[in-house]
Amino acid sequence: MSRLKQPFLQRVMNAVLLILFLPFVLPLALVAIILFLLYRITLYLLVWALWLPRGKDILFVYSDSPISHEYMATEVLPLVQERAVVLNWSERTTWHKWSLGVAVFRHFGGDREYSPSRCVVSSSPSSESISLLASFQRLEAGSQRTCREASPRLANRPVIPSRPGAAADDPLS
Repeated sequence: MSRLKQPFLQRVMNAVLLILFLPFVLPLALVAIILFLLYRITLYLLVWALWLPRGKDILFVYSDSPISHEYMATEVLPLVQERAVVLNWSERTTWHKWSLGVAVFRHFGGDREYSPSRCVVSSSPSSESISLLASFQRLEAGSQRTCREASPRLANRPVIPSRPGAAADDPLS
């Protein structure tokens, strides 16, 4: 596909519009970035103040999915239950809107492959979100090995993400 050359007058008008709107768009973008960072810092401070002193450094989210529920409830949840704030994705309509666990899940959990998952918040300003969906899709396809190896690795995985806020694609493969 060839790109047609724009007339000179149209290019000038585009440049003028850009120059006119830039002073409005840049401050709005800066405010949005500042608000995002303040929200993230606030979540960390609340988790450090409310969860870590009680020994809670994991947000564990699972669902009543026929693929993963039994395994997660009997094998994985007992390993992390003492260290975890637990949310059931299937009961999300009953979640309290202003709950700290819900806010942490929505902010750090990502927008795909979130159930079953685990979000670890440490005393350093970084978090790690792990999705286990791919492992349970392999379980449904007949691979038992992946899920048998999942439990100890899930409970004991070190809290060292590759970059702040990084999400591991599939830690159990």
